Amino acid sequence: MQARNRLQAKRARHDTREWQVKRRERTRQLIELGGLIAKADLVELTGDDRAVIFGLLIEAAATLRGEARERQLLLWHRRGRRAFADGDLQPPATAIWRTDDR
Repeated sequence: MQARNRLQAKRARHDTREWQVKRRERTRQLIELGGLIAKADLVELTGDDRAVIFGLLIEAAATLRGEARERQLLLWHRRGRRAFADGDLQPPATAIWRTDDR
């Protein structure tokens, strides 16, 4: 029974069908984004209130739809880069970062 389960797990890890690969990529992206939310202490600061966290994200999206989009992106980009550089936060190894520092 255990051998069969190990074989099935091994096959699943090496499944290269296009839909499976895309699903794994999306899962990894969602995990990384959740990790950023946790690293920003939003979970602790909000008492793990998902509605508050979602509200924060909606507010950020609304800001990005406004006239100050570029200025706000620049500000957030710099803050994020500084946080990673301070050593408290490390960017995910698979993330693609801009080479310009804006």
